[in-house]
Amino acid sequence: MTSPAPPPAMPADGRGHSTRRRLMETTARLGKEKHGVALSVAEIADAAGVFPNQVTYHFGSKDSLLVHAAFLGLLHDTRRIERIGRRAADPATFRRNISRAVFALPSLPLVAGALAIGIAKAELAPVIDHHLQLLFRQSERFVDGILRSRGWRVGRPLDVEVRTFWSAALGGALLAHAGAQGTGADLDLAGTLTIHDDHESSLAD
Repeated sequence: MTSPAPPPAMPADGRGHSTRRRLMETTARLGKEKHGVALSVAEIADAAGVFPNQVTYHFGSKDSLLVHAAFLGLLHDTRRIERIGRRAADPATFRRNISRAVFALPSLPLVAGALAIGIAKAELAPVIDHHLQLLFRQSERFVDGILRSRGWRVGRPLDVEVRTFWSAALGGALLAHAGAQGTGADLDLAGTLTIHDDHESSLAD
């Protein structure tokens, strides 16, 4: 069995890096503006001010670019989540507000679409895994900082906490992308978080 092809290598020169970044940012913006409507290579290239063949040159395919762009948008959006989390006065508010905010992220439907692409095209699995690992590491650093600064605790290993939360959030988004009826209120995303303080622990005993 052959291994999936790795993501295309990024050109080493600064101009190539700038073009690649502009393509991702433009695609992420267009995806949000058009609410998941299929984008053409020509449309993306025109909005980014590049030639259509540069999509293939930098990303290998339009689908690869869509995956990169979706996760770039999500990583940008998580900064909003972090600001909301830092304002929470107690763990219960933290769990509730974080969960509500994640389901409201404009990039979440785009990431659901990217995951759907990855299911259909195994060669994009390394690209998706790369971005998921970035998301998990960023989330772990954020939660670890919250725990240390507030004196809160988590009921299981931090990496498990983060992966469980995002698996539930992305799973819910993927179901919605597939046409499942319902809203974020139908999924107890806050219930996947075990972040607590000593007061909550004493109430549970």
